[in-house]
Amino acid sequence: MPQITIDRSPALDHVDWSELAVALHPVVVEKASARLEACKTRVVRTEDEVVGADADGPAIVHVTIALLAGRTTEAKAELAEAVVELLRKRIEPADGVTLHLSAEVRDLDPSYRKAV
Repeated sequence: MPQITIDRSPALDHVDWSELAVALHPVVVEKASARLEACKTRVVRTEDEVVGADADGPAIVHVTIALLAGRTTEAKAELAEAVVELLRKRIEPADGVTLHLSAEVRDLDPSYRKAV
């Protein structure tokens, strides 16, 4: 915990996603009172994307952060905003490509278990 997933467009292959994850983890630690060594991020390169009626349109980055329950709605919204701001600062789209950035912070299901 936290379980972080970054879904991202193939138009953003030029981004160093490992570096972005390393920059993201301290934000999660600060805003969600998590431990740095507990942050786990997976980057998933999507293949088929459509925004509105445009099948060849914008690049998309969506970050989902799943945390153990206990944070307020306001704290989760503050973390999501900080994540979007980090994405805005760190990701440059390819020439002529519009970039759609989003983040969601949610509670892990009570069934969540882990093993190390």
